[in-house]
Amino acid sequence: MIPINFNLRSDLEKESILNSYKIFLKTCDFDIQILVQSNKEDLSKHFLKIKEKTNNEENEIISISQEYIKYIENLNSKKNSSSKNYFILVKNSQIKIKENTDFEVKDIAKIENSLTNKQIDLAKWIAKRYFCTVSDSIKLMLTPGTKNKDKTIKEKTIKEVYIKKDAEEIKKELNENKIKSIKQQKVLRFILENGNSTIPNIEEKIDCSRAIVKTLIKNGYLYVGEMQIKRDPLKEKEIKQTDFLKLTDEQENAYNKVKYSMQNNQYKRFLLYGVTGSGKTEVYLQLIQEALKEGKGSIVLVPEISLTPQMLDRFISRFGKEKIAVLHSKLSLGEKYDEWNKIKNSEAKIVIGARSAIFAPVNNLGIIIIDEEHDTSYKSESNPKYDAKEVAKYLAKQNNCPLLLGSATPDIRTYYKAKELNKIELLELTRRANNSSLPQVTIIDLKQELANGNRSMLSNELYASIEKNLKEKRQTILFLNRRGYSTFIMCRDCGYTVKCKNCNISLTYHRYEKKLKCHYCRI
Repeated sequence: MIPINFNLRSDLEKESILNSYKIFLKTCDFDIQILVQSNKEDLSKHFLKIKEKTNNEENEIISISQEYIKYIENLNSKKNSSSKNYFILVKNSQIKIKENTDFEVKDIAKIENSLTNKQIDLAKWIAKRYFCTVSDSIKLMLTPGTKNKDKTIKEKTIKEVYIKKDAEEIKKELNENKIKSIKQQKVLRFILENGNSTIPNIEEKIDCSRAIVKTLIKNGYLYVGEMQIKRDPLKEKEIKQTDFLKLTDEQENAYNKVKYSMQNNQYKRFLLYGVTGSGKTEVYLQLIQEALKEGKGSIVLVPEISLTPQMLDRFISRFGKEKIAVLHSKLSLGEKYDEWNKIKNSEAKIVIGARSAIFAPVNNLGIIIIDEEHDTSYKSESNPKYDAKEVAKYLAKQNNCPLLLGSATPDIRTYYKAKELNKIELLELTRRANNSSLPQVTIIDLKQELANGNRSMLSNELYASIEKNLKEKRQTILFLNRRGYSTFIMCRDCGYTVKCKNCNISLTYHRYEKKLKCHYCRI
């Protein structure tokens, strides 16, 4: 039996373990004696091995943990460490296992055994990397609805009316006027011309009652069958196809480098650092087109907030709805179920979604694209607390395909790895695709405004610009990225701001509660 640290388990796991032992003990009709053997342990060898592994480790978390290892080593030197062995003693003559128990034995639920070896390896890596159970990792990769205890998702079907008799025979009877009812004739002609249809649709088109259809079913002309329908989140979208645009020199350079890696089944990370309007999305689209030509699938991750109709419209206009699957939190469970199966069956080669879409069962993965890679929403706040960018990196290595990170404002760690460490190849788009000029940006020091006697929250320049727009009947948009009444409390004389004692971030004043709060530490 593998030993476990009971205190590290969740409340649900603790309850499950205790119930299992209770059930076992209730089946035993004999006395049990438990012996505990404690042994002193020498952990110096273990500390030495850990130090050897972490010395050359590039992972930030593991390298930081070296200080923690020293702390534990020092603690161990002051107190003795011990291991414990547990023994259960019983007498053979007294052993009697109950044939029946008071506990209800339930049937095993349906088990989905469709995970690939790569998915299982990924689940093990997530469990090790983010300190969670393998079962929690596997749940991320299961078909939506299969892990829901309260509701089981199935294929959606509708009842339709089909022709039962030979079509030519029915046409002959209609021509010979053997079917006397005019409405029955209309129903049969409608189905012969338009194919199978639902009863409500027939009632609406022919203007007849349900009884007419039932009579034809009774007389053997028609029969009712079930047809599976897909819950399609994109069914309402009707978008015209658009052609691919001619790439600029910078776009062409970025495209060719990523394309080379994809064609040669080579794992490599790229950072597409482009100013707003430089055409990063167009590079994405043409790389995905190249993947489709080679029969490969693609995963495109976008922040939840960026999963807008405009983004989807761009992809649909190039590739059509049939090749695209969408995965995000706003879909119903049934829609997620159908989209997941659409991907698994290779009906959709392009997956667009938020961070959970990284676990989509894409066959023959050719490229992974993470748009707005700096966004914090790629980190999961619920268990298991994974980082979609790190998972994408591992997945790209598994499938020998490129990982493309795109942003106009890349994460400083990503940029450092690309610019200084050369762990990521930097691809820059310095100009807008249509050669239009970038907007003028002015940075105003409000401390200087205060020194000049302006005690308003608006600078003199901003106030003058708003006033000018109003005179010219133009609109003005002010973005206020903040929570609370005031984002900081500052002394007007010396400029001192009240900061959090834990993280040194300025405290936010909440007027309603009359409190200063840190939105990072949540205190």
